[in-house]
Parts: sequence; structure tokens; C-alpha cells
Amino acid sequence: MRLEAITWERLADALAERIVAMPAHDGSPWLRVAVDGAPAASPDVLAARLAEALRVRGRAVHQVGASGFLRPASLRLEYGRQDPDAYHDAWFDRQALWREVFRPLDPGGTGRVLPDLWDPVADRATRSAYVELPPGGVLLLHGPLLLGHWFPFDLSVHLKLTPAALARRTPEGERWTLPAFARYEAETRPEEAADVVVRADDPRRPAWSGPG
Repeated sequence: MRLEAITWERLADALAERIVAMPAHDGSPWLRVAVDGAPAASPDVLAARLAEALRVRGRAVHQVGASGFLRPASLRLEYGRQDPDAYHDAWFDRQALWREVFRPLDPGGTGRVLPDLWDPVADRATRSAYVELPPGGVLLLHGPLLLGHWFPFDLSVHLKLTPAALARRTPEGERWTLPAFARYEAETRPEEAADVVVRADDPRRPAWSGPG
């Protein structure tokens, strides 16, 4: 895949321009966008930049972090605190994402999205209030391991790190997750599944695959 250098500001603007010009694949009045990447690639930061670029263009935006949809510790940590296969398969409550985030944005849906579900520190429900996204609004879901689950994304962006960069930028206490990301690369092949790929090995010099 050929990648070209870009700044984060220009990247956010280019993605926003693409989003405001596109219809939802299923005719929904809402658009659903993924910013997929390991925590070391900071998908939340790009999502925030993109949200601001969309708001400047008159679009309502709601950001949802996958980290707000972790499963309870009794399920998440069933095989221990540092099991990479459990992290890949069982940490994130994808059924809850379907129920609370995507189905309300189906054609004919209510537009009422739950911003988060579970507090992993207190290990209890957050009890957050629903947020109503108006027609024409954009959902930005950011976090790791988002692709390959048939989520109805209208646009997906993958932040790519080489294994060396991922290991270098992952804190020592989280390096046990590295085999999970290697498995994700091998099984899901996010670089092929995503609509847009952004290489983020050097956070000062991103490169992207172009608008597509």
C-alpha cells in the first residue's frame, strides 16, 4: 500500500470533507465512523481532531470510546489479568455496542446513544444518560480491535503501527497485550479491512493511504 505524508490537521480536515459528502450505506440519517487503533496509536486523539473538524462544518458529533464498553471484571479477567486472547476476544462488550450504540442509529432508529456502559475501575455500571444524536449527526467510535465484527461503519480509519513501534510505544505494564494485536493483524487484517489507513509509527509524521 502506498502512503503519503500528511499532518494530523490536514488529515482531520480531509476525513471530515469525505464524511460530510457521503451518505450512510444503509440509508440511515446518521453516519457511523470508526477510528481503530491500539492505545499506543492514540485513536482517541484523532477522533477528537476529527470531531472538531466536523463541528466546524456544521455536523453534530458524538464520540464513544470502546473503553467505556468493557465487560465486568468477572468475565474480562476470567483467565487472569494478563491473558492476550481474553483481551482480544472477551474484554470488550460488543453486544452492548450493538444494542446501545449501533441499533439506535439504524434507519428508523431513535438516535439515542449510550455514551458508556461500564466503569472498569469501580467495576460497575456508569449509569450515564443517553445522548440524542440529531439526524445528520456523526457517531465516532474509537478504540482498539474495532474491525471484523460486522459493525455497520460507513467509514473506517485504521491507525497502523509496525510491531516494533507498537512495542516501543506501549507502556511496560500493557505489553502483555502485544500478542492480541499480532493476532488482530493476522486474523482481521485491519490494513485491508479499513477504508483509510494511517501509519502512525512516528506521531510527528503520519502518512495515509489517501481519500479513496
